[in-house]
Amino acid sequence: MKESLAQRYRKTVEFMFGRLPMYHRIGVKAYKKDMQNIRSLLEFLGNPHERCTCIHVGGTNGKGSTSHMISAVLQAHGIRTGLFISPHYRDYRERVKVNGMLVDKAFVVDFIARIQPLIEEIQPSFFEMTAAMAFEYFTRQQVQAAVVEVGLGGRLDSTNVISPVLSVITNISYDHMHLLGNTLPEIAFEKAGIIKTGVPVVIGESHPESAPVFKAKAASVGAPVYFADEHFQAVIRTENFHTTVFDIYKDGQLFLPNLELNLSGGYQRLNLQTVLQATELLKPVFHLEEDGIRAGLAQVKKLTNMTGRWELIGENPPVLADSAHNESGIAAIMDHLGKMSFQHLHIVIGMVSDKDLSGVLHILPRTATYYFAKADVPRAMDAEKLRDAAVTAGFKGRAYRSVRQALQAAKRRAGPGDLVLVCGSVFVVAEVV
Repeated sequence: MKESLAQRYRKTVEFMFGRLPMYHRIGVKAYKKDMQNIRSLLEFLGNPHERCTCIHVGGTNGKGSTSHMISAVLQAHGIRTGLFISPHYRDYRERVKVNGMLVDKAFVVDFIARIQPLIEEIQPSFFEMTAAMAFEYFTRQQVQAAVVEVGLGGRLDSTNVISPVLSVITNISYDHMHLLGNTLPEIAFEKAGIIKTGVPVVIGESHPESAPVFKAKAASVGAPVYFADEHFQAVIRTENFHTTVFDIYKDGQLFLPNLELNLSGGYQRLNLQTVLQATELLKPVFHLEEDGIRAGLAQVKKLTNMTGRWELIGENPPVLADSAHNESGIAAIMDHLGKMSFQHLHIVIGMVSDKDLSGVLHILPRTATYYFAKADVPRAMDAEKLRDAAVTAGFKGRAYRSVRQALQAAKRRAGPGDLVLVCGSVFVVAEVV
């Protein structure tokens, strides 16, 4: 009996997940500090990345939101736009989109079958195969622009084969230190690897430890460098769970009053500043105009099919989910929660085993009630281990067998006026959004 496309797609994705290492599932063992495989795959495909007009987006936090915003702005101008991101939440195909539409299942199946001989020969990683697939799909779909998010680091990332028209580095903070370095300058060096000869680069946040690294790299290759927070200031006027309205100042002068962004979370302010600096540099390339910029930012989620970032997934009580998973990301969430009005906070949390647990616990509020859970991936930290460490540090809460059970318990216990937050890991959020 002939297999259906759905069956073949499922088997293809299972093959990719099961046979080959995937960093977000197993961690450091899947990370390859070598770009030979991706180059071999792309050469086999006829180097499709060389036929894409790309914007390259890296950084520690915010690169996903920034990539979606840039894509939305381009789409609002009628530009056929590819978007390559990671990780995914519900469906593997979320990683590769064109105008917000997920890559076709048939293309995924056929692509893996096509490169099967090379898979057997060079044993590429999960991410290497997916990056090659994205470039091939974008070429086949005749995209006019491709927003490409760095997977990990920058210098040796599989996406760093492209020659973009613009490079963007959102910020630098401590994450993946076992791979990228133990100091901010060391991490910045790896992120700065996406800066290309003569290609403008936007740095989202200036920091005294990382800025000299970026300036030195840019100078060495003749790349104009722009620090977004030195030129743009986004001031929040109003916000709710769905939308934030900003006044935008450029070099101290009111530039875009009442700019609507249909993303919530105060930390998006910095990402928005980065995007606006990027759009200034992309204006002559894609003929961007204010109306299109406003239209794109007002419809980011709809245009790009974005999920998992400060997302309201339930009401009565309100349940927010955010995939922040390191110290700076969770600190940004806590800062925003401090400006919100609610009676008691319930936090459903799970972590991965290679994160700095002590650093995260130092940021989380001890007054909240906690529901500790283990996401269904090998890399996830055991819920009891997480609970024990948290209780020792002065937190109150219980461990649960699954993320869904933890969320159900939180919703049962939450009273009128309370707020439930789901956070700590992309995989925790993926099980509930």
